Amino acid sequence: MLADNIIVIMELKNKDYSISREEGEITLTYKVPLDVLYPNPEDNEDIFEKIINAIIESGDITLLTIVSDRNYIYTKEQTNLLNDLANKYKAVLESDLSKPFDNDIQKNFPEEVSKFNYILFNRLKRDPIGAYVLGLRFLREFKVKQENSDSALFSTFLERFSNLITQIAEIKIVNKNLNLILGYKIGDRQPYRAIFKPLIRPNFTYTRIMSEPPLSAVELENYKLGDEDQTEVTIYRIPGMSQYLYHLSPPELLLNVEEYDILDQVRNSLIDYRPQENEFTDPLRMREVFFKISKDMIADISTKNGYSLSFKDIDKLARILVRLTVGFGMTEIVLSDDMVEDVYINSPISKSPIFVKHSKYGECASNIIPNAKEVDAWSSRFRLMSGRALDEGHPVLDTELITDLFRSRVAIAQRPLSPDGISIAFRRHREKPWTIPLFISNKMISPFAAGLLWFCVEGARTILISGTRGAGKTSMLTALMLLLMKRYRIITVEDTLEIPTDSFVNLGYDMLSLKVQSAITGERAEMSADEGIRTTLRLGDSSLIVGEVRSTEAKALYEAMRVGALSNTVMGTIHGENPYGVFDRVVNDLNVPRTSFKATDLIVSVNKIRTEDRLSERRRVLNITEVRKDWTEDPQYENGFVDLVKYDIHKDSLDPSNDLLEGNSYVIKEIASKVEDWAGNWDAVLENIRARGEILDALSNYANKVNNPALLEAEFTSAAIDQYYDIISRLREEYGTAERKNIVNLFDLWLRSKK
Repeated sequence: MLADNIIVIMELKNKDYSISREEGEITLTYKVPLDVLYPNPEDNEDIFEKIINAIIESGDITLLTIVSDRNYIYTKEQTNLLNDLANKYKAVLESDLSKPFDNDIQKNFPEEVSKFNYILFNRLKRDPIGAYVLGLRFLREFKVKQENSDSALFSTFLERFSNLITQIAEIKIVNKNLNLILGYKIGDRQPYRAIFKPLIRPNFTYTRIMSEPPLSAVELENYKLGDEDQTEVTIYRIPGMSQYLYHLSPPELLLNVEEYDILDQVRNSLIDYRPQENEFTDPLRMREVFFKISKDMIADISTKNGYSLSFKDIDKLARILVRLTVGFGMTEIVLSDDMVEDVYINSPISKSPIFVKHSKYGECASNIIPNAKEVDAWSSRFRLMSGRALDEGHPVLDTELITDLFRSRVAIAQRPLSPDGISIAFRRHREKPWTIPLFISNKMISPFAAGLLWFCVEGARTILISGTRGAGKTSMLTALMLLLMKRYRIITVEDTLEIPTDSFVNLGYDMLSLKVQSAITGERAEMSADEGIRTTLRLGDSSLIVGEVRSTEAKALYEAMRVGALSNTVMGTIHGENPYGVFDRVVNDLNVPRTSFKATDLIVSVNKIRTEDRLSERRRVLNITEVRKDWTEDPQYENGFVDLVKYDIHKDSLDPSNDLLEGNSYVIKEIASKVEDWAGNWDAVLENIRARGEILDALSNYANKVNNPALLEAEFTSAAIDQYYDIISRLREEYGTAERKNIVNLFDLWLRSKK
């Protein structure tokens, strides 16, 4: 007999489990592959049967640990029930009940014998409650069928069948849940979830998060996220691989034993709480409530156990709990990184890591491997939050995720569209709007081109921003929105909320946000995009912003352009590599009449410029193109497209065209014709465009000079735009005109007074 204080581990060949004995504790550790969606015996009858087989083979246990995405620990009270089932099943197999039936009985009652064998050899180890319910049902049917029979064969079979059911009824798992039999559906695991409630300890191993990079990895950059926990991110280059490694070191990896213990206790208390469907309509409020509850429970348990936790530690653990319960796990940490643009979780889940699109290093593999069960729960949560369907009939869901740290667009695909299961793509958006000074600082746009766009936005033109996916279309759209005077009302129309309207409202803009039916999923409960756009025309005099032109709403948008182009700015984004690509999509794909397309005044083409090795990229405005009105069939061949500025890839510069410098622009002339100082004076028009560009450039340069990035953000940019109009007003009041030199000088004086 082995001494209690000696540790013995019995590794069984070709087995998925091991038995360890330590200080009187007999632990069965069962390893479940990560691609198994539900690794728990209470959820998965296959796992349940395998555990029973292991106990039959190895003997009674006092502790069960399921090792999968994390450790699920079942205590002695629960393992006693499993031991009881295993022992009673083994006794039945060793009794006469398991012997083959006589040939006469098999011949006369083949169906009943088959049902008997199914209950004993198939259902009992997998679902003892179901086996008992089936047994009662089959036994009742057999008695009715043979009620007038007095044959010895019938009596013999009936006695044996009844004896089996009696034996099953004595199994503790069944006996303690006889009240659940009425209405019980075979295969329902809910009773087992009520019986077996494991302690859960996060299990951060290589299979879930790789704590250390490969030995050959070369560190390229290391930085900390702006979250309160100062999470560390390291970018590595792996020799021989074209893809970089995005290595995350989350706070979950750095917890001590006491903190793990507290997390276990609080999580086990919270795990039984299931938020009601109506709570998902306000996820930010739900997260706030969970955060406060978690903090209180952590503080109570810490005091009760004599642990010493600071307020900062309590907040850290509460944030982790929110991510683990009503949040989206470590994906939230990745999305809080300002350098991250996209996050991809591919199917089949657990077979590959999360992939990250980094603004500096492109697409990177991460050290995080998602868990299928967790991702499945996330998809259900997104369905509830959005109010949109996600099932076999609606295999795609478009929605958004908004937290206090980031905003993200979420696209989910599931079976049958995604044959290997759920896939999720997160498109991260800045919490604050992008600004033109930020783009100038990043060389995405030149100061002159920025001044030109400001001139056209103020001139109530219709503007489409085109580009490929991830080119920066929506970012440019929000930056141009900041150039609108606050005196004008703005209405946004989106199927998935990407424009940070809250930020605009906080800056003092008169803004109304409308959410319409997804072009992909087409929820009946939501207003269609085209009706939403038409509705804006009845909601007052407003500038119209369309998040993205995707489908039939294009016709309604062009109706709005034709109605409102002369008095209000209309802007939107659309997929298209160049002006002709936009024309082709709008006219040929979306069936907008050619004459209606002429309502477009400008097409701003943005795209990515890549290096020869394709490992790095930069976003640039490639063209600002005017759509002329004097063509009939094809603007490409009838000079309907005129570039006002054009990108030179060799100089990495965006320069004005000769057409613009020489006054060959219908759109600019139309704007100028309505302003007394500019009508017929092209030099004055160009001077005003340059003045605007110089103001935006001065703002960008000054922010970099004083090393104050906040001066590039929306709040200060908006204040600077207001200051420009104030300067114009004062100059005209005092001198009757506003010259470029005076505008720039006064703005420079105002700017230098700011720190």
